[in-house]
Amino acid sequence: MPPKQTKIITRRRKFIDVEIPLIRSKIELIGESVKSVENRTIKLDLTRQLKGKSVEATVKIKLENEKPVAYPEKIKLMSYFIRRMIRKRISYVEDSFETPSQESMLLIKPFIITRKRVSRAVRKTLRNKTKNWIEDYIAERKDQEIFGDVLSNKMQKPLSLALKKTYPLSLCEIRILEIVRPLKPEEVPKIKEKPKEEKKHEKIEEGLDQLQEIEEERIKQAEKEIKDTQNKAANIQSSDSTESTNIESSESKDSEPIKPKKTRKKKSEEKKE
Repeated sequence: MPPKQTKIITRRRKFIDVEIPLIRSKIELIGESVKSVENRTIKLDLTRQLKGKSVEATVKIKLENEKPVAYPEKIKLMSYFIRRMIRKRISYVEDSFETPSQESMLLIKPFIITRKRVSRAVRKTLRNKTKNWIEDYIAERKDQEIFGDVLSNKMQKPLSLALKKTYPLSLCEIRILEIVRPLKPEEVPKIKEKPKEEKKHEKIEEGLDQLQEIEEERIKQAEKEIKDTQNKAANIQSSDSTESTNIESSESKDSEPIKPKKTRKKKSEEKKE
């Protein structure tokens, strides 16, 4: 009897669209079905989306209404971007701590660069202020909102304005933001309601800080324009003076009387005389 032939069933792989609400775009993954893509982690380079800011995001795929959706698990600022920002005669402050949000425990690592060198006491105050501010900020928000605020720079800008009162900064970034574990219902922090007066006061302070930054930028631009105009005027004056000296020298040469040329007598004429 001939041996029985066994059929090998091969499933075709196809491209599956995966939505990423964090950057409002889609990517395509190869898989047999939608379920085969579930719980898969992907690393994405978001440098183009963030206009040169080198960030690597790790996302995890989950199924929602039988559709794969990728949610962020970790955001990391690349080391070469930080190296590019560091200059001589500056100080940098970094920290690492875990803080709870409304959904999970987050690991966060802020990174700050001052405009000039500062003492250890100033660095300590900056570190403590950033930790307290970030803990209060994250305790009132969910994970997706926090990741979106970090990528859109909505979290770093008010933080730098708050730290500016201690010492002016040249860079204020979140180096690493990562979800460590989901929280139990007992561990979720309660949202503290702020009085209306405090909210109004904070909004007024933010507006004043923003106006101050705009005024400083305008002053810098005006100073640059003044310097440029002064340099142009100096260059024009120097060119005019050189032209006038050239004209005067040419005129003096023209005004000089023409001296008659001395003619030598020939030796034959002299002998005759």
